[in-house]
Amino acid sequence: MALAMAPPALADENLPAPVQALAKQGIEIHERFDAPSGLTGFGASSPQGEEMAAYLTPDGEHVVVGTLMDAEGNDLTEPELDEHVRAPLEAKTWSLLEDSHWIQDGDKDAPRIIYTFTDPNCPYCQQLWDASRPWVEAGKVQMRHIMVGILAADSPAKAATILASDDPSATLRNQKQGEAVTPSAQPQKFEEQVYANNQLFEGLGLYATPTSAYQRETDGGSTRIKRVQGMPADDALVKMMGSEKPQ
Repeated sequence: MALAMAPPALADENLPAPVQALAKQGIEIHERFDAPSGLTGFGASSPQGEEMAAYLTPDGEHVVVGTLMDAEGNDLTEPELDEHVRAPLEAKTWSLLEDSHWIQDGDKDAPRIIYTFTDPNCPYCQQLWDASRPWVEAGKVQMRHIMVGILAADSPAKAATILASDDPSATLRNQKQGEAVTPSAQPQKFEEQVYANNQLFEGLGLYATPTSAYQRETDGGSTRIKRVQGMPADDALVKMMGSEKPQ
C-alpha cells in the first residue's frame, strides 16, 4: 500500500461530458494524458483508492475504463497510471508531510530528510531512534518526527507535552535517552497539532508506528516516495538512510 492520499482532481467543468459522468459516480479524475489511436487518457481513482485509466474516444462521445494493450500484449496503461496517478499522489503526500507538526532531529542542512510518525510510547520508535544515530550524528540525515498519540491513553498528552516544550528537539532527545515525559494539559494549539498529525496518519491508511517516508530517485530520474513501515531490517535501514553506516 502506498504512503499517499488522493491527488488533486481535475475540475468537472474542464472535463468532456463522458468523463464528467464518471466523476459524478464518485470517480476522482486526475491528470490527462495522450494515448494511441486518437484516444485521450485520464488517470483516475475510485473512492476506495483503486487506480484506473479512463480513455475518451476520438469523437468525445464515449469513455472506456480499463487496460489498454498493444498487438504484442504490452500493458500500455500501467506506466501511465504510475506517471499520472501515483507520481502526483506522492508529490501531494510529501507536501502534507512537510506541513505536518514535526520535530527536527539532526542537522537542518543534512542532505537526506526522512519523515517518521513517532508515538512517545512506541518501543519500535525507540529502536529506530537508536539505529539512526550514526547517520544523524554524522550530519547525513535529518529525521523529522511527526508526533502522534495512538498507542496508549496518555500518548496524545505526551506528544502534546513534547511539542509544547521550550525546546521540542531537546525534549524528544532526552525522552529517547531515558528521561520520562510527564503528560500534562497543554494549550489547545498543541493538542490540535497532535490531533492533526493523528488525522494525517489515519488519512494515509497507516496503522503502525514508526512509519517512515523518504524520497528516492528512480532510474528515469524522477523523485518518488518510499514508505517503510515498522522498524526496518538492516538492509532496508541502509537504503532508507541513503548510505552505508558511518564509522
